[in-house]
Amino acid sequence: MIKRISREKVYQGAILDVYQDEMELDNGSREKWDFVSHRMGAAAVVAATKEKKLLLVKQYRPALERYTLELPAGCRDQKTEDTLTTSMRELREETGYVSDKWRKLFSLKTTVAFCDESVDVYLAEDIIREGGQELDPAEDIEIGLYDLEELLPMIYDGRMQDGKTIAGILAYANLQR
Repeated sequence: MIKRISREKVYQGAILDVYQDEMELDNGSREKWDFVSHRMGAAAVVAATKEKKLLLVKQYRPALERYTLELPAGCRDQKTEDTLTTSMRELREETGYVSDKWRKLFSLKTTVAFCDESVDVYLAEDIIREGGQELDPAEDIEIGLYDLEELLPMIYDGRMQDGKTIAGILAYANLQR
């Protein structure tokens, strides 16, 4: 049985903690494994208009050194915050859109090999624009509406690579069948 012998925090960031674990493997050998803890958890929104267009955000991601199209999403403000509350806030702040029709689609772990980040993904239907964006000072987000027929090829040809976004769009496409 694999077991952790020790855990050392090597970095504490704003939302992430990075640890190095010493693990004992089944064969008795010991290895160092990295572990990233996402302290707050997050939520994402598949936001659809009455016409079945999906609202996505375009923002720069330094890890990829490029702009990406993604579902509106963000971290919980507190570890105890309900992720539906997080979803509603992030949709409104990032896009200015709101909805009265919400349901949870699924929960996912983004990178199980080394990270415990959990994202709850919700569907917001019949979204309407209620105001402008309420972005944080460091945010620079463009919004756009897309047909599934535009988005699915972007998934399959590799232009779209964000896991929560791909999973959310494919779940929505499945619901439309």
